[in-house]
Amino acid sequence: QVQLVESGGGLVQAGGSLRLSCAASGNILSIDVMAWYRQAPGKQREFIGAITSGGIASYADSVKGRFIISRDMAKNTMDLQMNSLKPEDTAVYYCYARRLIYTDWGQGTQVTVSS
Repeated sequence: QVQLVESGGGLVQAGGSLRLSCAASGNILSIDVMAWYRQAPGKQREFIGAITSGGIASYADSVKGRFIISRDMAKNTMDLQMNSLKPEDTAVYYCYARRLIYTDWGQGTQVTVSS
């Protein structure tokens, strides 16, 4: 099993920036993909972006050009740099890890963007 702990959430004004981090522990050697998802109140969980163990990142259209995902294999962390934040980015942000046929989720961190 992999344990994932997100940090860095908070309140920010529209147009501002915030950086989230996800720390992985446990059976991390088999992790091939890590990703960020978010869930706004009353909405389904939404894919934001992912990064492979080789460092290849992909993004949802809604955040492309504003959000950047990075991964530090030595520290077993994945970061989400969020720029030009909008009120519609308000959500609980979740870290996700896939290893073989297993998936693990963090507990989430709240991001609130005020207008």
